[in-house]
Amino acid sequence: MRWMFLILLLFSVNAFSQWKDYKLNPQGDTLNRIDVINRKQGPWVNRYETVRGEPGYEEEGWYVHNRKDGEWRLFSLQGDLVGVEFYKWGLKDSVCRYYNKHGELRLEQRWKAINPDKLYDTLMIEDPDKFDTYRAVIIKNEGASLRHGLWKYFDSETGMVSKTESYVLGELEKAKSQSTAPTAKKEIAKPKEVLDFEKKNAGKKKVRVRDGSTGN
Repeated sequence: MRWMFLILLLFSVNAFSQWKDYKLNPQGDTLNRIDVINRKQGPWVNRYETVRGEPGYEEEGWYVHNRKDGEWRLFSLQGDLVGVEFYKWGLKDSVCRYYNKHGELRLEQRWKAINPDKLYDTLMIEDPDKFDTYRAVIIKNEGASLRHGLWKYFDSETGMVSKTESYVLGELEKAKSQSTAPTAKKEIAKPKEVLDFEKKNAGKKKVRVRDGSTGN
């Protein structure tokens, strides 16, 4: 039994030694990892306090070589899910959705990430006049995501779409406002992301982490 304990101890020490800095959650999992060349890696929790009237929030997601990657979830400081974003190469990509404190969708955005490792990138863009027909467009890399696709704004009273904007590679093609005349508020089903979050975290308190700095 002693040799098994020693093996587990050596494995644990080796796992932590690859990180210059990290934190531990109550389950003993490492978070907010910094590797030996100061890059963020793996699961992270970032917290932003309220500043000049702007509400604070926390975000949880994954870093790969100092860049955000995949799904990131945003929470109010009270623990409510307020947004779900997707990243590629550290830049927003695909559909990002934002919710009010009641879990209702208030904004839906679409982004296109441009590979930051390239000076120029070639993208295939659908021809609006010909179904399922695409053309190649060469884009100079400006170091940021591009608004690309349909953006939807939702009325806070009715839950209905009040405005849409259509973008192609960062350029606004058209904007359309829709009537939001006062009506009885319609019951809107909560998005799947919100329902999944509420089901998973029902009855749980907000998770805290403790510092596990190695001192380097």
